Parts: sequence; C-alpha cells; structure tokens
Amino acid sequence: MELEFYGASHGVTGSCHILRVNGHSLLLDCGMIQGGRRLEALNREPFPFRAEDIDAVILSHAHIDHSGRLPLLVRRGFSGKIWTQNASRDLCGILLADSAHIQESDAAYKNRKAKPGTAAVKALYSKADAAVALKQFEGVRYLQWQDVLPGVRVRFHDAGHILGSAVVELDLREGNVQRRFVFSGDLGQYGTPILRDPQTPKHADIVLMETTYGGRRHRDRQATIDEIGEIIKAAAETHGNILIPAFAVGRSQEVLYQLATHFDDWGVGRFKVFLDSPMAIEASEVYWNYRQVLDEEAQLVRDNAGDMPLLPNLELTRSSDESRAINKLKDSAIIVAASGMCTGGRILHHLRNNLANPGTQIIIVGYQANGTLGRRLVDGADEIRMFGQTIQVKAKIHTVGGLSAHGDQNDLARWYEGFENKPVVYLVHGEDESKLAFQDYLNKRCDVKPGLSAPGKKLDLKTLKLI
Repeated sequence: MELEFYGASHGVTGSCHILRVNGHSLLLDCGMIQGGRRLEALNREPFPFRAEDIDAVILSHAHIDHSGRLPLLVRRGFSGKIWTQNASRDLCGILLADSAHIQESDAAYKNRKAKPGTAAVKALYSKADAAVALKQFEGVRYLQWQDVLPGVRVRFHDAGHILGSAVVELDLREGNVQRRFVFSGDLGQYGTPILRDPQTPKHADIVLMETTYGGRRHRDRQATIDEIGEIIKAAAETHGNILIPAFAVGRSQEVLYQLATHFDDWGVGRFKVFLDSPMAIEASEVYWNYRQVLDEEAQLVRDNAGDMPLLPNLELTRSSDESRAINKLKDSAIIVAASGMCTGGRILHHLRNNLANPGTQIIIVGYQANGTLGRRLVDGADEIRMFGQTIQVKAKIHTVGGLSAHGDQNDLARWYEGFENKPVVYLVHGEDESKLAFQDYLNKRCDVKPGLSAPGKKLDLKTLKLI
C-alpha cells in the first residue's frame, strides 16, 4: 500500500500521482504540464509507468492541468474507468475536445512552417483520442461512496474550486490494514459566489494537499470587486477596450456573474460585452444546468433569470467570423476570452489588436504560470513577440488577485482544521517556495509539520513514512 509522487510535485501543473493497493494501480489525476515550450515538451515524454498497467483513474476536477493527458493515457494503453464527479465528467467533454483541437492545430501550423524534408510534427493526441477517453468516464454524485477497485472505494466532497471540483476521500483496505486517504485536489476560497465552500471530510490518516497559494494571502475579495468596478467605470474616458483573459471554466463564469450583479453601479450597460470563447460558452451552459451544486445565492439568481445569458448586452461569439468582427471595435467593448494565461486561444488575437493602444485596459484575474505570456505581461514586459511580430505594450495591465479560484494560505489551513483529528499531511501542487512557506505556516498554526513531495518519492501508507 503506497503512493508514488509524480506530477505537480515541483510546480502547479501536470497533477498526477500513483496509488498502489492490493496489487492494483490507481492514478490520482493525469494532467497536462503547462508553462512554456520547455515544460510543455515534457507532455510527450513516456509516463513513469506502463499505461496498460493502470487499473483505474480518479479525477479531482476538469481543469486541463489535472485532466489533460487522459486521452494520451488511453491511447498508450489504459482501458480502465475514469471516476469523477458528474459535472466534471460533463466539463471534460468540452475541455478535452478543445485541448485535442489545440494539439491538432498547433501540429498543423508547425508542419506548414517547417522546412522541406523536416519530419512531420504529430499532435499529442487527436479529437478522436479524446472521444475514446470520454467513453471511459464514470460520473459519481457528491458524498456517494463508490467501489472502484478491490479494497478501494471513493467519495467526493465539494472542493469549491470550479463546478464539479472534488476533494477525494479514499477508503483503502489491504489485508488487515485500513487507511483513510484524502487528496485535496484544488481547493477554492471560502465565501465566493456561485460555488459552495470547500468541504473537509471528518477523518483521515493521511492528506495529500495542494499549495498553489500556500505562501500568500489573497487581497480582500470585496476590495478586488471594487477595483474591477473602478476600472470599468473609468474605461469610458480612456478610449480603449477592456480585455479580460479568463479560464473558460470557472473564471469566465464568475466574471460574467460579477458584471451582471453590478450592471448598474459599474455602468456595464455602456459597453458591448463579449464572451469570446466557444468553450467558455459551453461551460457556462453546464454551470447553468447543474443548479443543484450551486450555492444558494447563485441558485436564486439562476431561477430568477430563467434562460442564459444574465447580461442583456452580452454577445456569445461562437464562430471565428464573429470573433474577428470584434476587432473592428476600438473602444467600449468588454472582451472576456480564453486562455486565462494567454497561452493560446482568441485572447491572443485581441491582445495583438489592442496591446499597443494606451487606452486599453487588461484585467488579469487568475494565476499566471512562469513562462506564459500572461506572466510576462504581469511582470511588466515593454514588448512581446507574437504571430511573428514585436508588439509594444502600451495598454495598462491590472492584476486583481482576489478572484482566484484557489484558496490562499489561510483558506488552506482552515480546510485542514476541518478534520476532527490531525492527519499526516504531504504537500503537492505548488512552487517550492510556496510549499515551504505553507509547511512553516501550518506547523505554527496547527502544530503539524507537513512533509514535502518530490517526483519519484514513495510514501508507505501503512507506516505513513517516505521510503
């Protein structure tokens, strides 16, 4: 009975860990590595296990850094079931198809630009691969125990991160040894709109815990909302558009929710608002359909609104032609578009057309990994290269961290304090400095010193010690 650390042990993407019980192998997540060409090239490397030897996968939530290599796992030989919360299953139907489209489009672009005689670039996986993987998904409701392998059963608790995100509770039995193992997945903030607060299981022997923001505190949420309002109200005087790079799942929905909630006091009616992402549009429809897992306020808003969309001036731009037409607007447009880290998607075209305008306001509302275009903008780049061009950055960049879908240091510790006992804890899914900071913080606050993960290290779940 052991856990082997693998992905997201020295960073915040590529979540994947290997659990072995009763001679069976189980993966916790199988995510894409993100953050620039060097890191993303690692996605093509062999897994540190044979895909056909994996008996089942448990997926904490749909974000690509947790789910994105599942089609590759299936193509390389995995034939078991992928267990996840129902809403995560539906969101993966959108996200994995989009990821496959990006892989195929990138490969086609590189092959068009390649010199004659150069070996053809192959997509990491295809839309057909994604469709095959989706057939292996099995959806489970929150708080329902589900047997997944001999001696292994799972129960999902709401993690409050995105729709369908789950804290994974595993009941493990091998011979006369029983262990309660909890994987936090990605934990959301407390008191956020739309989603319920993160739930903590009552008891655990060992906890595998994310630390994305383990070394910092988020800005007060209301102060963040107020700042966004001030940016939008002032934008009428700047003669430029407002660009909001947003993750298609989670952040896009919250941004629209805030625009609708503050429609009058922010003067949102003065703008044309665009949700320029087919994936975000589809994801919003999934959010709309899962009323039962929304928080009480969001349920009330949804019931009163009737059909989508909430905003009377919102345009859902599905086609490429509709997206390109937005480029004709030089001001008075609020454009919410993926990707959230500006690594691809339609936001790149809007940046190309708006970055050099001093009147443009760019509102960064999510985490920007090292190596991404979004991170370079946040760090104050004077110019960037994109589409073979050098573009001067004259737009104003606003970083508003209070909307993060990840809980901060205090949220993480509060979640841990929800256990009735003090389980052994190991830290993953964070930069090294973040893990070290949270290790010290949790030690002082809860009198427990977490262990640190590293790729290839193994944890004996019988002794609860590294081997």
